[in-house]
Amino acid sequence: MNSITWRAVLGLTAAAGMAVTAAAADMEWRGWNIHPDGYPNTVGMAKFAELVAEKTDGRISLEMYNSGTLGSQPDAIEQVRIGALEVGNFNLGPIGPIAPAANVVSLPFIFKDEDHMHRVLDGEGGKAIADGMAEQGLVVLAWYDAGARSFYNTKKPIATPADVEGMKVRVMNNDLYSGMIEQLGGNPSPMAFAEVYQSLKTGVVDGAENNWPSYESTGHFEVAGYYSLSEHLIIPECVCINADVYNSLSEEDQAAVRAAAEESAVLQRQLWAERSEASKEKVIAAGVEFNEIPDKAPFQEAMKPVYDAYLAGNPDLKPLVELIQNTD
Repeated sequence: MNSITWRAVLGLTAAAGMAVTAAAADMEWRGWNIHPDGYPNTVGMAKFAELVAEKTDGRISLEMYNSGTLGSQPDAIEQVRIGALEVGNFNLGPIGPIAPAANVVSLPFIFKDEDHMHRVLDGEGGKAIADGMAEQGLVVLAWYDAGARSFYNTKKPIATPADVEGMKVRVMNNDLYSGMIEQLGGNPSPMAFAEVYQSLKTGVVDGAENNWPSYESTGHFEVAGYYSLSEHLIIPECVCINADVYNSLSEEDQAAVRAAAEESAVLQRQLWAERSEASKEKVIAAGVEFNEIPDKAPFQEAMKPVYDAYLAGNPDLKPLVELIQNTD
């Protein structure tokens, strides 16, 4: 073969290689996240995007859109399910009505504490929940922390269920949360998260419930100065990907994307613990009246009708509830 022919062959080979590289680089994903810059989840998802590109040698790129810029969380969940978005960092609360197995984590007091939640999700319980979500088009790549949710309000400390009686309490849009407030004698008020500050300030609601970082970062502590450590809900978040997109990947890229998510979760959990403590210290220094609830048994006992109603509608999930409760 003469030199001209060799040059032609090499040129075609190089062109083919460039075409393959260009095609691979065209796998560009978009990701949704509700949290602002600097928030543990936002930092975690940025790390995930970085690791995806690194571990796939640039075959996949992920651009994150933070602060809910691509729509509300329910809208974004649906977008990921149908493939309009590839990736999302979601709270399991709004996923519960779509995937009953995910709703298990929204049962009040089902987790003993955050460490118990980690043990469940990193074991068989987490696998069962993820399997249920995959049936609805959402593949769980990793679990993020979202802390323990407690009550805060504008009126008084909460130490017993009787202290909730008559209160108008904002909850996320999930029947389990509304049922929880009703069983404590309060009036549940489902509303968008963005509306809570003004609603607390104007008296549309008397209280809400959330974790330390959300209570602090939203400024809710400025208008609702009583925070009571009920820790009634410990609801994790997921790094989720559209099932069809995930299933279309090679085994190599599936493993790479999952490993990237799991590494980002280690970072997010660490940052979350640090941020929670910092937020707690900040709001208490600002004058928030904080109280622990030494005896949560009356609250837990009040939740029995919530569990009964849930299991009556989802009898097949009773083994999962028992698995979580029996996990050491």
